Amino acid sequence: MGMDVVDYEIKGSEMQFVEVELDPGEAAVGEAGSMFFMDAGIGMDTVFGDGSQGGGGGFFGKLLGAGKRLITGESLFTTVYTNNASQKQRVAFGAPYPGKILPMDLKQLGGMLICQKDSFLCAARGVTLGIALQQKLSVGFFGGEGFIMQKLEGDGLAFVHAGGTVVRRELHPGQTLMVDTGCVVAYTPNVNFEIQYVGKIKTALFGGEGLFFAKLTGPGTIWLQSLPFSRLASRVFAAAPQMGGRGREEGSVLGGIATGGLLGGILGGGDDE
Repeated sequence: MGMDVVDYEIKGSEMQFVEVELDPGEAAVGEAGSMFFMDAGIGMDTVFGDGSQGGGGGFFGKLLGAGKRLITGESLFTTVYTNNASQKQRVAFGAPYPGKILPMDLKQLGGMLICQKDSFLCAARGVTLGIALQQKLSVGFFGGEGFIMQKLEGDGLAFVHAGGTVVRRELHPGQTLMVDTGCVVAYTPNVNFEIQYVGKIKTALFGGEGLFFAKLTGPGTIWLQSLPFSRLASRVFAAAPQMGGRGREEGSVLGGIATGGLLGGILGGGDDE
């Protein structure tokens, strides 16, 4: 089955959603739990794994298998939204946290895109979801978010979500950019992706930038996000009262040091005595 050509509209500014218009018989694929609203004429079918065991060939055979989806940390289930009515119907998918929804025309990108494993939101029917494992074993041990990526293939539209502000950069042949591993949203497959050790342990402990960077070398296109969800979640978790966070210390470096917040977070012993 060929790719469905869908019309869409992205609405909102910081908390966006994408509204996809489906002609009769057309369908879209979305992550389980990403649907915002849909017209009554749209049928919803949640499939386990790649869906091919349910007697459906073609499109269902192109969905990612359950085992591969477990490796990427995503749900075992994928949801298919099909327009069963005789006129156009709409279905909307909401972003999971503040940021931007990026429409990716895979046909214009050469038929493939590598993206962060939790960034995929939805796609037109016919887009294949797979995994892209980095070649170097060291990347697997130390790369964090940068190790296992999702691979989107086909010539249809796919939508990915990025946190904070999005930057698109065109890298010339041999041009290199160093990026925090979690800030990489997506890149075209001709971009060389490596993990590089920062070096100084003092920088890792007190600089707040972690031990490893993603080294992206052109030629190709890359998309970056200023606020990865992992960074947002870690700040919220660290500030929670259960973890010793105190609202009155917001914005005060001295307050954090005086109460052991800085060294306690590093050494794990700030509040144990």
